[in-house]
Amino acid sequence: MPEPSSHLLRLLRDKSTAQKVLGAPAIDLGLAEFEPFPFLAIVGQDEMKLALILAIINPLIGGVLLIGSRGTAKTTAVRSLTDLLPLHQRSLCPNGCTEQMLEQSGMDAICESCAEQVGYGEPLTVEDRVGIVELPLNSQLDDVVGGINERLALEQRRLRLEQGILAQADGNILYIDEVNLLDDSVTDAILDAAAQGFYTARRGPLNLQYRSRFLLIGSMNPEEGRLRPQIMDRFGLRAVVRGLTDPQLRYQAYEQAVAYGQEPERLAAAYAEQTLFLAREIEEARRRLSKVVISDQAKELGLDLIQQLDIASNRAEITLFEAGRAYASADERLEVIEPDVEAVALMALRMRQSSGLAEFLKVQHSEDEKLRAFIAGKRMNGFQEGPKAS
Repeated sequence: MPEPSSHLLRLLRDKSTAQKVLGAPAIDLGLAEFEPFPFLAIVGQDEMKLALILAIINPLIGGVLLIGSRGTAKTTAVRSLTDLLPLHQRSLCPNGCTEQMLEQSGMDAICESCAEQVGYGEPLTVEDRVGIVELPLNSQLDDVVGGINERLALEQRRLRLEQGILAQADGNILYIDEVNLLDDSVTDAILDAAAQGFYTARRGPLNLQYRSRFLLIGSMNPEEGRLRPQIMDRFGLRAVVRGLTDPQLRYQAYEQAVAYGQEPERLAAAYAEQTLFLAREIEEARRRLSKVVISDQAKELGLDLIQQLDIASNRAEITLFEAGRAYASADERLEVIEPDVEAVALMALRMRQSSGLAEFLKVQHSEDEKLRAFIAGKRMNGFQEGPKAS
């Protein structure tokens, strides 16, 4: 596979920067009190980093699942995306009203409070950076979808539904660590919201509907249990995160971890210029994406791969070709070619075969053949005998 020509993709594979950090001077950039680990300071793990960047460039990919052992920087990588995320219009209304809703459907699409604000010429949204909303592992269903405000119920004897984490995730990234250990009811709620883009919480006579459109990122350790097929299918790219095998890279990872633990601001400062550059490159790739088309050769290769693997789900095509478009855009091109499909095929198509489904279809095919043979025989016998005399 040819080396990518764009600086964005080459920057993700650059392993030389890590060696420069400890000698970098401390620079006061006025950084926030809490600094996430710099994305570019993660040593190795090219597949994981590429999957996350492609998902940011093109949310239509359908999210990312990171699969690997403990201590392989899965959660660190997700949290380090903070400085690379794009800007978006965040609603100022608890009901999620926006100017876009107003333009598309008129005043009936927004709440009374927002309709009043529009009358005064006040904005309904503000430009803000996409955030990362983490779902705690011990979350209960009411925490996720929303529930009754207990304080109001006790103090004022008034029932009111409050929005949950799914509402906070609207327009942001929803990150679920140890996604394979989620309670089934929570998993079902997330699947419902991911499929529809909104969620309706019902508690007795009360109901509350809110928007919940998010990029889903999950991580899991396969040693701790399998992931339900229903939610596995919702993740577009599946990145396998293996432990580093090169001793030099492992030592660099150790140095980076120690440097971050001692002086996180200094490590962030050492990568600040490259991080800003990468964020700009990602934004340019996002703008370019709408113009990217798929070549006939790339289409044929992708469809042939899916056919050879005998994958039933149509999400395979969506993920494969949308990831290919994101890769081409990241490489500053407007056409998806065969190497782009090859670059994303493993992440897009792995773990999409179903041995259980294949066995079921095999048995069902045998049964169907017997039924067809019986029906054909009855039809032939009926035709030869002709109508019975009255």
